[in-house]
Amino acid sequence: MTLSGGLIAAVALVYMAILFAIAFYGDRNRDSMSPRLRPWVYSLSLAVWCTSWTFFGAVGQAAEQLWAFLPIYLGPILLLLFAPHVLQKMIMISKQENITSIADFIAARYGKSQLLAVVVTLICLVAVVPYIALQLKGIVLGVNVLIGTNVEATGTGTRDTALIVSIVLALFTILFGTRNLDVTEHHRGMVLAIAFESLVKLLAFLAVGAFITYGLYNGFGDLFNQAHDAAELSEYWGETVNWSSMLVQTTVAMMAIVCLPRQFHVTVVENIEPRDFRLARWVFPLYLVLAAVFVVPIALAGQMLLPDGVTPDSFVISLPLAEQHPWLAMLAFIGGASAATGMVIVASVALSTMVSNDMLLPWLLRRQEAERPFEAFRHWMLSVRRISIVLILLLAYVSYRLLGSTASLATIGQTAFAAITQLAPAMVGALYWKQANRRGVFAGLAAGAAIWFYTLILPLLGWPLEMFPGLEWLYGNHLASASAR
Repeated sequence: MTLSGGLIAAVALVYMAILFAIAFYGDRNRDSMSPRLRPWVYSLSLAVWCTSWTFFGAVGQAAEQLWAFLPIYLGPILLLLFAPHVLQKMIMISKQENITSIADFIAARYGKSQLLAVVVTLICLVAVVPYIALQLKGIVLGVNVLIGTNVEATGTGTRDTALIVSIVLALFTILFGTRNLDVTEHHRGMVLAIAFESLVKLLAFLAVGAFITYGLYNGFGDLFNQAHDAAELSEYWGETVNWSSMLVQTTVAMMAIVCLPRQFHVTVVENIEPRDFRLARWVFPLYLVLAAVFVVPIALAGQMLLPDGVTPDSFVISLPLAEQHPWLAMLAFIGGASAATGMVIVASVALSTMVSNDMLLPWLLRRQEAERPFEAFRHWMLSVRRISIVLILLLAYVSYRLLGSTASLATIGQTAFAAITQLAPAMVGALYWKQANRRGVFAGLAAGAAIWFYTLILPLLGWPLEMFPGLEWLYGNHLASASAR
């Protein structure tokens, strides 16, 4: 069963119109939100962490190795439950020093080094642009499954889909992420829309999971019993868990929740009242637990019910379609699109803020000889941010085209995580080590970036690591092995 492209486009446009209305309402009523509702909106906005990787890619990981998907959920849960003071301290420091981005935060804690802010911004761009490309890949995957096109197709249609999505997201981000120049960088409408998307993607995933577990099977027990007896899964059950790799990837996920620009933006910059975090540290882990409940059942059912050759990343949509439930498949697509678009919007706002504030603003201030009228300055800054958003999404589209079908959603996500966690030592030093200095930060970032490029990027580009003798100890690491899957 397939759906028409026109129907998919119509549903997507209606959904985007709803998001526009929610964001517009949030901006118009920015100061009238109930104090009881505000912490819940803030808590749900943290679920921008759950992208198309967690919505589609986690099932794909579980279909390859049963518990391979867990680190992306475990990392944030462990940090929020057992070390919430890390994020609380980041929030308090940022409030005191009017911090507007992770580059601003790191630079401010190391002598207000402008060069360090630029370096951090560049690292974030290199890490996040392919991550945005991952979201485009996830949306195109969903469209291809619904219309019955080869999931890995790279023809004109898929190019157009990714380009149209990029244009629409650029428009939304510009309208609700760069409407005003606010010293606090609060975007109430955008955050309200992101919170709404968090509910949509969770409900969509739970609906698909419940349908498979209780509609196609008689609950978890029946599904797991049939999976254990299925001949096609005999090798699957024989695989052993790579605990050392799980530990490394869980640690990386714990660092990513602190270092990802979009997470820093929603957790720290968009925080209105520090006490709102008290609720968020419990709500967000519960959200992640709910989001993970049906990952394994969907992965097992997909392997048992779908024919060979169906991409595991597409199981969330492919299963309802195969069982003649097109509207459930459409709901799954909307959920996956929500997961992808939320990340793209917040990441684009965060990156454009870093580009304008940490790269171009200092240059502008050095060049001006006389005091510039605020209105002219405001217009210039907003224009820079809007252009930055367009360029970031254009680069993401180019990255999507270059990546093609060579890498899975999980591989791209893990590679981006590994890149962004190069900032973790600098963040820890900024929070807890008064003797840390920027020369050490520069050295650490340079070494980390070089190792990341060698162990993770070169394999993705098809370069054999063995061509560099004497470095075997580097490419034997668990992140490299994970990205090679």
